[in-house]
Amino acid sequence: MTATDQPAPRHLLLVDDDRLVLSTLSMGLQHGGYRVSTAESAEEAEVMLAGGLRPDLAIVDIRMSGQDGLYLARRLRELDHIPFIILSAYSEEHMIGQASQLGALGYLVKPLDTSQLLPAIEAALARANELQGLRETRAQLQAALDAERDISVAVGLTMAQHHLARQDAFELLRKLARTQRRKLAELAAEIIRG
Repeated sequence: MTATDQPAPRHLLLVDDDRLVLSTLSMGLQHGGYRVSTAESAEEAEVMLAGGLRPDLAIVDIRMSGQDGLYLARRLRELDHIPFIILSAYSEEHMIGQASQLGALGYLVKPLDTSQLLPAIEAALARANELQGLRETRAQLQAALDAERDISVAVGLTMAQHHLARQDAFELLRKLARTQRRKLAELAAEIIRG
């Protein structure tokens, strides 16, 4: 296996307004094999995201000057479902609850070092992959349901227009789709639009 065959390191976005924490954790994560981008505020992180940055995981301090970590967590969820872990110096129940409601894949209490953070990152990345797979499956199922609905509506329209029984209308549409070398769902959508 050559160096070019190795997968690219996972990309992390680390957001904390404490420069010492940011620097220490960033260096430790880079030594742990991750590519790390850092931001000292939610606003700076938002600018980076608006510029096209798409990390595999964000690690966000909950209490920062300016917008807090929960605000950024909402933005991460809205923006391509970027997964995140919350860091906090506090283990307050209501903060943990809010972070969970926003979809946090972890909540870690500072102070912590890289060796404590690495297992949480790996677990969060694995969970994020599972969630992405579920979103993709849901989208595929929704597309299949939409296609099935369109076919049913097109069959109903064909039944009414040609005074056919349901099975005969379906067979007519299926033959027409086959003759035109098109998917039945495409033909059905066109009939509905027409």
